[in-house]
Amino acid sequence: MSEQPQTPEPPAPRTEKVLPRDKAPRFPGGPAADPAGSHHERRIRSFQPRRSRVTTGQGEYLERLWPVWGFDIDGLREIDLVEMFEGLPVVLEIGFGMGEATAQMAADDPGTGILAVDVHTPGQGNLLGLAERGGLNNVRVANGDAIILLREMLRPDALDGLRVYFPDPWPKKRHHKRRLIQPEFLSLAATRMKPGAVLHCATDWEDYAEQMLEVLDAHPDFENTVDGGGYAPRPAFRPLTRFEGQGLDKGHVVHDLLFRRVGHGG
Repeated sequence: MSEQPQTPEPPAPRTEKVLPRDKAPRFPGGPAADPAGSHHERRIRSFQPRRSRVTTGQGEYLERLWPVWGFDIDGLREIDLVEMFEGLPVVLEIGFGMGEATAQMAADDPGTGILAVDVHTPGQGNLLGLAERGGLNNVRVANGDAIILLREMLRPDALDGLRVYFPDPWPKKRHHKRRLIQPEFLSLAATRMKPGAVLHCATDWEDYAEQMLEVLDAHPDFENTVDGGGYAPRPAFRPLTRFEGQGLDKGHVVHDLLFRRVGHGG
């Protein structure tokens, strides 16, 4: 009997490693999903990364402009703001949403550099696009945890101002420990702010505004710019944002707080 030809076994199917959505690189050379990674301690964060849909235009801005105007907060190097902003005074903005207000403030005050920090990828792409279309050379975008930026990457007295507009209010009482404006944050921020630099906070959550006012009043490194204390009128340089408008439509009251960094030693 002649041997029957044996049919070769089909090769095993190739399997490709699929990274989890929050770890996969989304844009070549763009913002990383978790830039600090395991370099720093795990702790309670005041923010949650939002992985909402990035439009084609936002993605193009990220791929093209991130290497020019953006950087990841990896906590592994010191940033020279004098070099980055060519000698301009620099204000740090923590949390900028889609970036419309940031771009407006940069356009209105080209003599001030704005270092804008957020973890919202669509907003990062949108702000880069607004900066390019508006010719705003005084904007830089940072991706990651602002605490690590302040603590690990900025020099003492590096900042001429700090802005925290409408931070996550963490409305449930058990989550209040996640709120950004706490005594520990203020102590860290003070070390990176020049004497006379102003911390400007705004919120439309009444109890968060009360907490902000309480901890700022009690902190030895800050003094209220309002004679007699209390909240400040909205300064003209802070634009009315879409988010703020939505809050106002719901009957929310917006509170601004402007506190000055006092000189070293009081």
